[in-house]
Amino acid sequence: MAELAELHDPKMREVNEKHGDDHGVNLGALRAIAKRLKTQHELACRLWETDDTAARLLAILICRPKAFARDELDAMLRQARTPKVHDWLVSNVVKKSPHAEQLRLAWTTDPDPVVASAGWALTTERVAKQPKGLDLAGLLDVIEAEMKDAPDRLQWAMNHCLAQIGIEHAEHRARAIEIGERLQVLKDYPTSPGCTSPFAPIWITELVRRQQAA
Repeated sequence: MAELAELHDPKMREVNEKHGDDHGVNLGALRAIAKRLKTQHELACRLWETDDTAARLLAILICRPKAFARDELDAMLRQARTPKVHDWLVSNVVKKSPHAEQLRLAWTTDPDPVVASAGWALTTERVAKQPKGLDLAGLLDVIEAEMKDAPDRLQWAMNHCLAQIGIEHAEHRARAIEIGERLQVLKDYPTSPGCTSPFAPIWITELVRRQQAA
């Protein structure tokens, strides 16, 4: 904790706070500490309990994902106050857990939209890597009905799933693009030069173009 405190940069925290993250530690420096510490699950659990964002990000990097019980992961997701902790927890821990599918099903229908967004993130992972058994047409039905009015984090996760279905599954591509065109979600999202727009029709078309050109 003392080492993390020394790395704290008030200006970086100010930038991060604009995105809802309350830490001022450079993520490269954080990864360097994690590389030095290697896997230390007990330390990770103690760091998580501090409720400090930088400490929790470090905990995610040095924990043993498969050591957490399903209920522990559910509690941790609900405790993840900031977007970066939430995203890293889902990407680096939950996706590697044997409980990922159970949690995906439970979280997707959770009344808390931030928790539900984690369920959709796990669904997007399955769309890309393990689509067998998923009802892709049914997912498009839900996205079509609910994405337009969903809260920001949930809307973003649903939009990512919509784009992934369109990118990975040619038989659903036309419908995915049509849903995106009609709902207009993230159409005006500011995109840096050289980056792909998160507007699903553009995102799908560009990624498919790259795949075909490869």
